[in-house]
Amino acid sequence: MNLTELNRVATAMVVSGKGILAADESSGTIKKRFDAIGVESTEGNRRDYREMLFRSKEAMSQYISGVILYDETIWQDAKDGTPLVKLIEQSGAIPGIKVDEGTQGLPMCPGETITVGLDKLAERLKKYYERGARFAKWRAVIDIGSGIPSMTAISVNAHALARYAALCQAAQIVPIVEPEVLMDGDHDIDRCYEVTSRVLNKTFQELRVQRVALEGMVLKPNMAISGKKCPKQASVEEVAEKTIRLLKACVPAAVPGIAFLSGGQSDEEATAHLNAMHKLGPLPWGLTFSYGRALQAAPQKAWSGRPENVTAGQNAFSHRARMNGLASKGEWQSSLEKKAA
Repeated sequence: MNLTELNRVATAMVVSGKGILAADESSGTIKKRFDAIGVESTEGNRRDYREMLFRSKEAMSQYISGVILYDETIWQDAKDGTPLVKLIEQSGAIPGIKVDEGTQGLPMCPGETITVGLDKLAERLKKYYERGARFAKWRAVIDIGSGIPSMTAISVNAHALARYAALCQAAQIVPIVEPEVLMDGDHDIDRCYEVTSRVLNKTFQELRVQRVALEGMVLKPNMAISGKKCPKQASVEEVAEKTIRLLKACVPAAVPGIAFLSGGQSDEEATAHLNAMHKLGPLPWGLTFSYGRALQAAPQKAWSGRPENVTAGQNAFSHRARMNGLASKGEWQSSLEKKAA
């Protein structure tokens, strides 16, 4: 393991003004999103859509530091025969790969899940590295509800995250460690804070046990935020203050950076929250975004599967990427959204 190189890549992934595009939707997820815009989810359409994003010169070169790919996408070539991985590299961004294989029900823990995919991961990582991937992602899912999460669910998911991270570093790939506490319930922000604190503390305990070098990883957490069904939604300022307090208490300064997931927030909410956190600096780690839907909803709608709409889709993507790039420096203002509309 070359820790100097792992640290260089991890630091580049969270550089100020740029963030990570999560283009790693599973076949099922992207079908739902294509259904919403009336596009058939064929391999060709998925390829064309992602090629449109990766050829968005302004967005990719100025505001995107890395792209998380799905297994299908990392092996695909653009229409002109150029590997999609090469399009990402040519823009100056770093290719990455989602390596988990989704979730399964956790035995003896009703309503809870464990992420799977560790079997033969070492062999898969070697092939992904040869294809050009320099970082990977594994998502653990923790739900908040009546009597959950259990310590069992937190422990087994933290253990799996650490095993994955160790395998990545052994393969000279930077692991994105993503323990996501879902915002689907009716819990308030303080409940989210308490659960996320337990999840992060257990995750870092497991990372240390399994000898993962913190300098060669990136954390992708949820924000401290109210559940979607909570009658009292926390303000932007409260989300920012509590999230930063939480991270300072749980995330060692050795970690080069934190790239938030959007987790179901609207485009502008995710941007506003990130921006407000940068007003609370200085911070011990880089702080940026690793958004999927919050970067892609607008370009998907603008594109709608039509070749004549490629430029409109790219413009929508560039706008969202620029807004989040500004937010990752604390320079975003809501008036910038109105000007673009």
